[in-house]
Amino acid sequence: MRAGFEDSAGVERGPVGGRKGAGPPQRLLLAVCGGFALLSLALVPLSLPLGWDELVYASRYSPYGPATPFSAPRTRGVPFLIAPVALWSDSVVLLRVWLTLLSTAALYLGFRPWLRAAHRPLMAPVAAALYGGLWITLFYASAAMPNHYTAMGAVGAVGLFLWSRQSLRTYAGVAAGIALATLMRPNDGFAIGLPLLLAALLVPAWRGRGRVVAVLGGLAAGALPWAVEAYVRFGGVRERLTEASEVQGDLRPLLSFVHHLTVMDGPLLCRPCDSDGIRPVATEWWLLLLLLVTAGLWTLRRERAPQSASEATRPPATTLTLLTALAIALPYLLLVPYAAPRFLLPTHALLAPTAALGLLTLVGVARAGRHRWVGAGLVGVVLGGHLLVQVLLAHGNATIQAGARDDWARVAEVLERHGVGNGSRPGARTDAPCTLGGNTSVIPLAHVAGCAPGGPADGPGDLSALVLREAAPPHWARDWPRHAVPGTYSSGWVVHVRP
Repeated sequence: MRAGFEDSAGVERGPVGGRKGAGPPQRLLLAVCGGFALLSLALVPLSLPLGWDELVYASRYSPYGPATPFSAPRTRGVPFLIAPVALWSDSVVLLRVWLTLLSTAALYLGFRPWLRAAHRPLMAPVAAALYGGLWITLFYASAAMPNHYTAMGAVGAVGLFLWSRQSLRTYAGVAAGIALATLMRPNDGFAIGLPLLLAALLVPAWRGRGRVVAVLGGLAAGALPWAVEAYVRFGGVRERLTEASEVQGDLRPLLSFVHHLTVMDGPLLCRPCDSDGIRPVATEWWLLLLLLVTAGLWTLRRERAPQSASEATRPPATTLTLLTALAIALPYLLLVPYAAPRFLLPTHALLAPTAALGLLTLVGVARAGRHRWVGAGLVGVVLGGHLLVQVLLAHGNATIQAGARDDWARVAEVLERHGVGNGSRPGARTDAPCTLGGNTSVIPLAHVAGCAPGGPADGPGDLSALVLREAAPPHWARDWPRHAVPGTYSSGWVVHVRP
């Protein structure tokens, strides 16, 4: 017989309904967060140049000028996060230190509510370790990107939503988590809010005006800046959504699940993904996640044998968590015509508590068997192999990105030697004295060179130079002086300077 019982939210309590074991699990959660920060710093150098998206967000501030185009799909969430540093310094190292601190704090705050919401308090630090140990999370810990914060807003909001004893502080936490997720990525925010809102309206165990107001308030607060900008810059919400769809390659019904399998070990963006195949290492986490979630669900079903008719009708907390994880993932799997591993970070975070329960169950089974050392050793080998794969992937992708982003500086040096550019790195001025075109990475190349990016055109227009990679120049630029870029990580860069 179990020592405790489950309350109306499906949360296991002690014999008198108090919190069980919050002390050691909370300290373990702090230790996991500290290890996450240290491991990320060891694998991803603080000096890693800003990536394409990061340059777009950072260039909102004059130290990182000239400003790059801010397209319809982008939101003001990341610029808000980096503002305390970017307003007065263009130091990449300082910015990455700040973001590492923020991402670590977000990891703690996101999983802390699960010390009470989880089936067992120990699930919270284990879930944080499973999620934080993914190479995607480690790589983006110091990055000016929105997805980790969306994930932590989601997992924190759902955890607080599941608490049986709600208060004003709890409602504020739910609203803050949803607002954070929506501010970062409005589509993810509404994917999180819809299942929670339906649960607050339809499920007796979670029904209540406080939960409804918290969800709606969080959505409104997070979406307000996006909606205001939609009317100011794009003419309205519908117009912004239409333009955002066009920028993203025309959102439409399709099947992108295979693409997300191919990018689980990189690249950071697969667009298009037709030439990328599924490598065995890419399936390692998916297979382990499937095993652990299945074990977690089996454990919940076994330990939640109803003792009364009212208890039998009580929905398990895991159901809402898994539905929310699915709601976030489906648009990326069924509508977006390209893939990036970071898109599914919120889904991984929401699956982590159930996976953590499955892992604890498997560890318990291994230790209880006749050959306990063999079982424990097998579990250790599997987890050690998983962590090794994730560490190698994080380091490998960081190395690739460092080389690829350094190419932008090498191209800028060649441009500068031939009179294109402002003679310094970004930050000298916000009005670009040149315009750069090309067949790939035009926006980051132009930014690093201190130029404005030129759009696709049938003629030279006002272009100062063309930067092409593994491509012949158009007919109107065939007479432009040609300059190869030496020593690049990716071969084939050529600069064509307008006479």
